[in-house]
Amino acid sequence: MSVVPLGLLRLFCCHGHQRVGRGSGSRKPYCLSPTASPQTQGDSDAELRFHALLDQAARAAGAPVEVLEAVNVTLPPGLVMPDLAVTDAGATVEDTVSVDADAVQFVIELVSPGNKTMDRKFKPLLYAEAAIAHFWRLEFDPAPRLIVSELHAGRYVETTTALAGATTRIHAPFPVDIDPAGLTRQ
Repeated sequence: MSVVPLGLLRLFCCHGHQRVGRGSGSRKPYCLSPTASPQTQGDSDAELRFHALLDQAARAAGAPVEVLEAVNVTLPPGLVMPDLAVTDAGATVEDTVSVDADAVQFVIELVSPGNKTMDRKFKPLLYAEAAIAHFWRLEFDPAPRLIVSELHAGRYVETTTALAGATTRIHAPFPVDIDPAGLTRQ
């Protein structure tokens, strides 16, 4: 079992209200979410590059989607904020703060030293429970690589690993040509 320092976590109810203090007696479902912490400039740049790449690929494919950064996704146990989420077009028209999981086509987590356990273990379980069809994870250490997973029988199965220095075509949910090294270059 991994232990995450309490200072790095926040609790949110299913309506996005941050839980403050210890127990108000409420039995509403809460979900752990990492707080905003200073990211390295490289991680931030990778997120911006990834966003631009996905947006360009979606437009080229004519996919009716939106690529969103740091949007709250409403899951059965509460809210989770992936680094990037690709949603159905118009999913945020009525609510600009959160999007229902059923409107999310896939989520992407960029793994940093401070969020490894959340991004590799905890969040994929929540996304799978919510039946989000695709989960992508960008790892930086020891070298950039993108692990692409699809939901099969309620769990994610790795289908593609894109390695730095080679362009890999990912076909679903829309075609994307990607070299993970291109996301991290300055």
